[in-house]
Amino acid sequence: MQNKKIVPISKKRRNVIKVSGKKLILLLVVFVLLFFILVVRIGYIQFVQGAWLKQREYRQSTSNTVISAKRGTIYDANGKALAISAAVDTVSVSPQYINVKKDGVTDEYETTKLKEKMAKAFADIFELNYDDVYKKLTSTRSVETIVSKVETDKVKVLQEWLEDNNATAGVNIDEDTKRYYPYDNLASNLIGVCGASNQGLDGIELSYDSILKGTNGKLTTAISVTQDAIPDQNEQYIAPENGSNIYLTIDSNIQSIVEKYLKQAVEENKCSRGGNAIIMNPENGEILAMATYPDYNLNDPYVPNSTISEGWDELSGQEQTDRIYTMWRNRAVLDGYEPGSTFKVITASIALEENLIETDHAGDFYCSGIQKVAGIDIRCTASSGHGSQTLRKAIENSCNPALIQLGQKIGASTFYKYLKAYGFFDKTGIDLPSEAESSFWSESSVGPVELATMSFGQRFTITPMQLVKAVSAIVNDGILVTPHVVKQIENPDTGTIKSVETNQERQVISAETSEKMRSIMQSVVEDGGGSHAKVIGYTIGGKTGTSEPDPNHPENGYVASFIAIAPVENTKLVTLVTLYGPNGRSYYGGTITAPVVSQMLSEILPYLDIPSNGENGATTEKLITVPDVTNKTLSEAQRILSEAGLEYSYVGNTDEIVSEQLPKHGAQLTSGGVVKLYTKGNDERVSQTVPDLKGVSYAQAKIMLRARNLNISSKGSGIVVAQEPAYGTSVDEGTIINVTLQEQITQGQH
Repeated sequence: MQNKKIVPISKKRRNVIKVSGKKLILLLVVFVLLFFILVVRIGYIQFVQGAWLKQREYRQSTSNTVISAKRGTIYDANGKALAISAAVDTVSVSPQYINVKKDGVTDEYETTKLKEKMAKAFADIFELNYDDVYKKLTSTRSVETIVSKVETDKVKVLQEWLEDNNATAGVNIDEDTKRYYPYDNLASNLIGVCGASNQGLDGIELSYDSILKGTNGKLTTAISVTQDAIPDQNEQYIAPENGSNIYLTIDSNIQSIVEKYLKQAVEENKCSRGGNAIIMNPENGEILAMATYPDYNLNDPYVPNSTISEGWDELSGQEQTDRIYTMWRNRAVLDGYEPGSTFKVITASIALEENLIETDHAGDFYCSGIQKVAGIDIRCTASSGHGSQTLRKAIENSCNPALIQLGQKIGASTFYKYLKAYGFFDKTGIDLPSEAESSFWSESSVGPVELATMSFGQRFTITPMQLVKAVSAIVNDGILVTPHVVKQIENPDTGTIKSVETNQERQVISAETSEKMRSIMQSVVEDGGGSHAKVIGYTIGGKTGTSEPDPNHPENGYVASFIAIAPVENTKLVTLVTLYGPNGRSYYGGTITAPVVSQMLSEILPYLDIPSNGENGATTEKLITVPDVTNKTLSEAQRILSEAGLEYSYVGNTDEIVSEQLPKHGAQLTSGGVVKLYTKGNDERVSQTVPDLKGVSYAQAKIMLRARNLNISSKGSGIVVAQEPAYGTSVDEGTIINVTLQEQITQGQH
């Protein structure tokens, strides 16, 4: 048997096989390790990140649209809407979803053309800058807002364009609301404004924000990768809860009257720091009007008014913001001032309540023109003095020395007890934001001089609202009530109404003292320095006020004010008008502020149907009712007017037909009044500038107006102390100029 030769495997061959086995083992180990890592990763994703990934997937496949709640409407006391929310839309885009695909691949050229086309459409429809819109359409951000709070009619135009051009993908239209103020500037500093998100920023809009704003709703729907809605049975809709409606105590008609005369007073007297006015019902604390001038347009709250616009473009952003906030300020509750002589009624009420003095006891006070206090001479405005006086006469004359003597009788401790009772050390509690506090000396710091100046209303500050609240207590049988501007709150869904009840805080003085004070305040108007506040047919009481410049801020100038009560018996209105920094013919409250109060109350009292006492004005000229001469020939109109005792002015031929007349049919003119006639062929208006009538007699005023083909209507007797329209106003010929006449007063007007 032939032995076969066994050939041994070469060493090299053995090594190759050996190495391959190691690799196999290594691969197996790696595979097991990777499998373990994968299992761990899957476990981590499943158990650790599962909830988060589920939410992310849900967010990517669903659309959550906020449905804005409708902000409640603000109404005046008569149900007139002063602030409303209208439906608008916000348009945004998701740029990554705006594209054109061919065979599943984005065509860059066609996508660019589409975005250019869309940018032009957006710019044209919403009046935007094309370049700005195109930049947003090509942005890398997930969402870009094209336009906010745009009217729905423009959005409908956009929707039609998108559908016609098959370009709806990536365009989002969300419902929203926008705040509108139908009367622009009316009660602007009181109502306040809303921000971009419909949140209240100032005024009533801020203080009642939680009640007005409501709760937003939500719509959840499934969406495709192109952000288009997919019909889904799981769609969820959570309805918004609309905000409640608010009814104010403010009467817009009274507010308009107050604002008209306040504006006129500020402009006529060149008041460097404007003015404000408040009218309150002392029985229930309802504010019927609250005005600040200059004001601003609620629909353009970031546009500076004339008083803050000087050098606007040179201001920094923060400086501009500060000025805007200044423009928004409701000075009646936010700014302190020295009340001056209006505060004397507070001092007098304390002394009467403490039985320290009688109303008409002769010789209680003596004024030589100077009162020496702790070595300091404090002068009276009557340099020669008032001599011997009763309390009534001292208040009529607004005599500082007499009030200093009265303060000395009262003493600091008692004075401060009543200041606290009247609420001067606290905020009034009015339902408006950021109310300011008063600034008095601490009681321990009050020496003879401080007590003296405090007695006649100087060297401390209060807000106008604090003074109105305290004087309201004086004339409300001594009962202090909390002022408020909201009357009712209405739930628009259920119709339920919550009324704001009168809050009587405490009894400060007795009803007997209250009656005495009303009598004294009536004397101020009838026989003292407040005579310019008279209103024919009504009993008016009041007190003048003139605050000297603050030594620390002399640039602020004087403050002229007048506080009035009407009628004196069963008082329904407490009115305060304050003018800051007057630079006109006078700075005395009795001279420039009392006539403003008279103008306001002359319209407001009849409007409120408050009975007149039947007195007639002093002007005895017979009034003629203007006949209707429209649709008649000029020659016939002339004959009718002449027979009625009236003059006429016209341009045209006598055979032309009268198309319009001024004053209109039914107006009341005195004999010789002029009627301006216009025809269809000659209807161009002829204007005249109203002359300055203040300080002249009725006869002089009538002559000055007649020379300009203007008419006069008057109340009272004496010299003209107020006029409307104001001096310098341009009016059409035939316009009636209303003037208020008062007897001239020389003392007690401060």
